[in-house]
Amino acid sequence: MAYRINEIFYSLQGEGYHAGSAATFVRFSGCNLRCPFCDTRHEEGVMMETEEILARVRCNPSPLVVITGGEPSLHLDSALVDALHEAGKYIAVETNGTRLLPEGVDWVTLSPKAGMAEGGERIVIPRADEIKVVNVGQPLAPYFDMAQRDEATRMYLQPCYVDDAATYRSHVADTVEKVKRDPRWILSAQLHRYLHID
Repeated sequence: MAYRINEIFYSLQGEGYHAGSAATFVRFSGCNLRCPFCDTRHEEGVMMETEEILARVRCNPSPLVVITGGEPSLHLDSALVDALHEAGKYIAVETNGTRLLPEGVDWVTLSPKAGMAEGGERIVIPRADEIKVVNVGQPLAPYFDMAQRDEATRMYLQPCYVDDAATYRSHVADTVEKVKRDPRWILSAQLHRYLHID
């Protein structure tokens, strides 16, 4: 089986629950949404066979594999999930939630993009271990009523990254204040930006 892969690299997770953990990132190419604040160049990619992906993943000592994109649910299937598990890996997927994920994913990060779905797409995944919201000035209270959330779901609020340093500092300050006002949120600080790592 071949998959369209944008990049595979080994680094530290900078966001959400696994922040600070070493992980192999498998970034799929393409997305079904067009968010104006997207900070990832995911459009390009090459076709890679399962064994090629596994070879790249196996050479890294961390069991954590972060499947991301773009939107990984466009490509990820049970065959790759099973192969990664057989290689002893723990699979975390970052998704916008508008397409179902295959069975067996160990950790689901739902990053909902309210109002950004083309063609009226809605969130269809049944559960989320964490919900990670990019703070773009939208109302935040509705995220706590999402059907994918339960008492164990961790809620992360993340500043919207922009290249302009002064604007980004303003976004960080605004997000920090919102977390302080509603401590049900946890700040997702994007550690990789501050550490200047991929």
